[in-house]
Amino acid sequence: MTAEAEKIALEVLTLPTAVRAFLAHRLIASLEDDFDDDAEAEWAAVIDRRSQEIEAGTVTCRPVAEVVKEIRAKLHVSRRQPS
Repeated sequence: MTAEAEKIALEVLTLPTAVRAFLAHRLIASLEDDFDDDAEAEWAAVIDRRSQEIEAGTVTCRPVAEVVKEIRAKLHVSRRQPS
């Protein structure tokens, strides 16, 4: 982060909550202009395809807790190995 951005962030954090919320909303809205216009339709297609795969029984579902535990274990191992 640049020094100017850090200065602005520190100043904004001193503002009342409602003002910070308003500014946060405006900043997030300004980022939405950069989104891919087709992304929403593409995600809808992925969701539809995956739903059909689940209903057809062509994929196996696993509980999210199991998957997260497995990922964390893999990350833990990879962090312990020298690069």
